[in-house]
Amino acid sequence: MLTSREGKTVPQVTFHTRQGDKWLDITSDELFANKTVIVFSLPGAFTPTCSSSHLPRYNELAGVFKQHGVDSILCVSVNDTFVMNAWKAEQHANNINFIPDGNGEFTKGMDMLVEKADLGFGPRSWRYSMLVRNGVVEKMFVEPNKPGDPFEVSDADTLLKYLAPDYKVQESVSVFTKPGCPFCAKAKQMLQERGIPYEEVVLGKDATTVSLRAVSGRSTVPQVFIGGRHIGGSDDLEQFFAS
Repeated sequence: MLTSREGKTVPQVTFHTRQGDKWLDITSDELFANKTVIVFSLPGAFTPTCSSSHLPRYNELAGVFKQHGVDSILCVSVNDTFVMNAWKAEQHANNINFIPDGNGEFTKGMDMLVEKADLGFGPRSWRYSMLVRNGVVEKMFVEPNKPGDPFEVSDADTLLKYLAPDYKVQESVSVFTKPGCPFCAKAKQMLQERGIPYEEVVLGKDATTVSLRAVSGRSTVPQVFIGGRHIGGSDDLEQFFAS
């Protein structure tokens, strides 16, 4: 249990998925043959660390992984397909393929099946990530075997550092906006022209002016944040890029 399978082929199993109103079986060969694939596996859909950190960062960096030759990113969990589909919709994680390992066959074949009966979960996957080329595991990052739910090495940034050690990740960008705001449109256009991805927080939908004042000290839009730093409005962003 919890042993690395580097240099070995992934387990040959059939995943039972539900797409729309139809059942669709997908095999390991269909997912891995002649492809470069990232897999990250976790204890369960909708669980705290999985939803807040593990999954979102892989979804955010999917474009970067693609630039470095990755064909697809798979999120594997010992959950049924209905749970995985609902989690994908809730997370808006369209860059990730959600793979339901409901019977735990793939996870058991990876030597990563653990018992979490104390939490009422039953058998689940230990948290790990791996890079797979043509069905063969090239590299695995397995969380340390200690109590709780450690999240130290299976994150997206660690895998990216292995795959592309010289790549400098673009700092995360958030933009607070309001519908119909021309200055917001200007700020977003500046980011788009430079190919910088950003997350838009729309006031009235995702947050209120109370939240905006709390984080920026201002109540006007847009308000741009880059890597945790408050840049300011569209003129401030223009000056930031000029400098």
